[in-house]
Amino acid sequence: MSTGGLALALAETPHKFRGLYTIGLIVFIFDMAAFILLCACMLARSFLYPHHFKKAFIHPQESFFIGSFWLSISVIIGAIQVYGITYGPGYPWLIDTVYVLYWLYAAFSLVNSTLQYWLLIQWSTVRPVPFTPAMFLAGYPAMLTGTVASLVAPYQPAHRAVPIIISGLAYKGFGYMISFVCIVYFVRLLLDKGMPPPQLRPSLFIPVGSIAYTSVALIGLADAIPTNPSYGYFANHPEAKQILQVIALFVGIFMWLFSFWIFAIAVLGNFSVVGKMSFSLTWWAFIFPNVGFMLATSMIGEKLESQAILWVASAITIGLVAIWIVSIVGCVRAVWQGKIVWPGMDEDKDM
Repeated sequence: MSTGGLALALAETPHKFRGLYTIGLIVFIFDMAAFILLCACMLARSFLYPHHFKKAFIHPQESFFIGSFWLSISVIIGAIQVYGITYGPGYPWLIDTVYVLYWLYAAFSLVNSTLQYWLLIQWSTVRPVPFTPAMFLAGYPAMLTGTVASLVAPYQPAHRAVPIIISGLAYKGFGYMISFVCIVYFVRLLLDKGMPPPQLRPSLFIPVGSIAYTSVALIGLADAIPTNPSYGYFANHPEAKQILQVIALFVGIFMWLFSFWIFAIAVLGNFSVVGKMSFSLTWWAFIFPNVGFMLATSMIGEKLESQAILWVASAITIGLVAIWIVSIVGCVRAVWQGKIVWPGMDEDKDM
């Protein structure tokens, strides 16, 4: 999920240099390899420990991470778009393939977000279901459908682009409203109990993405409206694109500072325990949500034609690369030492 997000960040960062496309493509290929490997591991787990695997779907802590599977697919589709079409050769068959992948992902992400909450409501092994920042992940896949739509729609024919834009907006609204409810719980939890343990503090960044990716989707979907529409609603309202572009930009700016506020709290919370944080899988939350923050900053800077804002976005990209290197080294080291993904060491330790 985070490695694919980094590949997107490298492709969309404002200030590029020769060879950056190749570096990003290598990161994307590595992401695909990791995705296939982890899927193979999950399949092996389901065959070797079927009861344990089924129980994961109703275990409050572990079940939320099912969303990471679908989020990984969303960034794979987005990376196929940017590296294969937006900045790549744009083969007609690839455009058709991405179109099909978008609608498949839209269907599965909605089913996942619905069933995942329903399973916890109906069958949770713990009452009340404890709130953790990971609860955002159940609604994130549907919300990211809108972001994927903003990447895919501009490069589809008008008769395809318009349904993608409308569906992307609906999905974004659905996912954001779920996230907004979670944000209320998130702030309440911090006020009631204070900061989480040091090794879990990277999860404080998760809400940043729910707001930032919404800004990205709104601006991107407005830009994706066909210039000379001859299909659907926009054929009868040719002025809609210009109006919606202005509204989307102002709403995006309106939301950006809120995401920065959560980002700043997360930075302060993590900075205060530097040196005390043992590695955990939540470290990957340093990256994926902040990819959305970088993309939102970059798009706002581009629209406002502000080099200062664009350089801030590029600086965030550099930070994402640095923390990804730290996280991948820490992750491999922790697995090697048996501190994570071993029996009794992760979110499923009490199953």
